[in-house]
Parts: sequence; C-alpha cells; structure tokens
Amino acid sequence: MNETAQISSLSEAEVVEYLGRHPEFFHSHLDLLERMWIPHPSGDAISLIAKQLELFRVKHQEQENQLNALIDIARENDAAFSRMHELTLAMLEANSLEEAVANLTDVMAECFITDFVAVKIVGACPDSPLSNLFVAADDANLKLFNQEMTTNQPKCGRPTLAQARFLFGDAAVEVKSCAIIPMAFTQLDGLLAIGSRDEGRFHYSLGSLFLTQMSEIVGTRLISLLSQLSRQ
Repeated sequence: MNETAQISSLSEAEVVEYLGRHPEFFHSHLDLLERMWIPHPSGDAISLIAKQLELFRVKHQEQENQLNALIDIARENDAAFSRMHELTLAMLEANSLEEAVANLTDVMAECFITDFVAVKIVGACPDSPLSNLFVAADDANLKLFNQEMTTNQPKCGRPTLAQARFLFGDAAVEVKSCAIIPMAFTQLDGLLAIGSRDEGRFHYSLGSLFLTQMSEIVGTRLISLLSQLSRQ
C-alpha cells in the first residue's frame, strides 16, 4: 500500500499530526495540491496553492508594514537628534544671557517649529538687561507649576491662561499648546517653555525624553553664563 493510500485510512487528527511532522510531504505529491480545495471567506473554494500564496502575500505585507514603521521611527529619531545637535551648537555659541535667549528663540523657531519661547530662572536678578528672565523664589506665580517642578517632569498640552500669561506675557491668548519643562539643577532652578498656535503641536501624549534633554542642554549653558556674570 502506498503512502497516499495509507493516509486515506487515517483519522483527521492523525492526518493533521502527520502533515505537521512532514511538511515536505507535498513536495513529492504535487498532483494532490492541484486537486485540493479549501473554503474561502467569500464562499468560493480556492486551491491550496492559491491559499498558500494568499497567506504568503498577507505575511509579506505585514512584514513590509513593520519594516516601514521601523524606517519611519529611525527617520524621526535622526531628525530629532539633528535638531538637538543644532540646539547644542546654538547654546554653545552664546557668550551672554542675551545671546543665549536669542539663539534659543531662533533655533526653536527654525528647527523645532515653535512660535513662542520662555525661560524663567528662579533666583535673584544679576546685573543683566534681561530682568524678566528672573523670578523670586517666593513668587506666587510659581505655584502654578507645582506639578512640573515637584515631579521634575515636562508637561505638554494647553496651558491655563494664568500659566500662559506668566510665561508668554501679552502673547498668552495666542498659545494653544505648549511644553512646560522644569530645569532642576544644583546651581539652577527654573522653567523652559515652548509654545505653539497649533493645538496639536504639543499634545499631552508627547514623549518627555527629548524635552528633558533639551532642558539639560539649555540649563547647563545658562549655569555657565550665570557663573560668568557672578565673577564680573
């Protein structure tokens, strides 16, 4: 009795188990593939070969979609690292607080597509024309940012009008979304805020990694510039 005849006398479960152990069976029985038909969701029957091709196409499409998703993520990461590099260079090129704020505003607009930038440093105002950068430690407005400064975590979304007024002044009503980023260092406490007229620009679900790195870059350079001021 040949192998095909033996299989015909087996139970369905035994056939399934056998084929599972011998996936190469049909290599030597191609004529069976041509005669086999299986149900299709449309109601029509299709050949086993056609079904296999369909499954292969679906699997290939899924793998292609996964690959495209990974490529998109890689491109986004490359773009983010490039923007952070530009920010780092802009801050390093600043030789004063005035230049630091000007460079920060420029790079945020050009590389990060933002409309508004605000920096608030908690502490006494040194001899600097940018007195609006500094806020006293007991300023009541700082209570508006208790959550950010207590957790030391950036927060994205639409700011309250009181928050926007403190950070962005007369432009407060134009700010539809913003990222409020605490700067908490041994030598510096403060806030960095970047705002947009677009409600979706700084969505609450935006990740915090690059925002935290941004505060570290800006904060570290501000510490250096403030140290220079104190020595003058």
